[in-house]
Amino acid sequence: MDSIAALSALAALSSAWATDVSLVGLYSGKALVVIDGGRPQSIPIGVRTPDGVRLLSIEGTTAQFEIDGQKQRLTVGQHAVSAGRDEQSGSSTTLIADANGHFFTVGTINGAPMRFLVDTGATVVSIGKSDAVRANVDYLKGQPGMTMTANGAVRVWRVTLNSVRVGEVVLNQVEASVHEHDLPIALLGMSFLNRMEMKREGQAMTLKKRY
Repeated sequence: MDSIAALSALAALSSAWATDVSLVGLYSGKALVVIDGGRPQSIPIGVRTPDGVRLLSIEGTTAQFEIDGQKQRLTVGQHAVSAGRDEQSGSSTTLIADANGHFFTVGTINGAPMRFLVDTGATVVSIGKSDAVRANVDYLKGQPGMTMTANGAVRVWRVTLNSVRVGEVVLNQVEASVHEHDLPIALLGMSFLNRMEMKREGQAMTLKKRY
């Protein structure tokens, strides 16, 4: 896994487009947001912007939005990318295997940069505690449990991630587990991969979004 710096991931272009939203602040029934890297703008509850972003509700430091028709819940300082609208068959990305046949890639969780290892043996996307903190995942509110690893049983919390992005592919509401200890790399498990068409050709693997 420490060879990640020498690896690369190739992204295939598609007809999909997505909306990038960052929540900057909340005040008096309004949310201050940055959309697609533009200037900060204030959105009142119930109002939809020309970019397709509508503020649904505010609860404390959390706001719920509808972005391109998809519900997203963000806390102040958090960022999300919608899955976008696709006029044809769906967004896709292509990964290249390393010398050992492993597929590494880079992406984001809730807008926070992540390094992933494709792991079909992992039931769900799995991240360590520090990665969860970076991605603004309140894992302590998740469902606690135990899982077996090579080092024995460890405590985990089952959570739902607002968004997981790999290349041009973005999925919302992805089931995941947060380990009590840090992991050397995030595991891109079946809660993400089950929603893909996976096609392997030699050293290349194409992930194409199904839903």
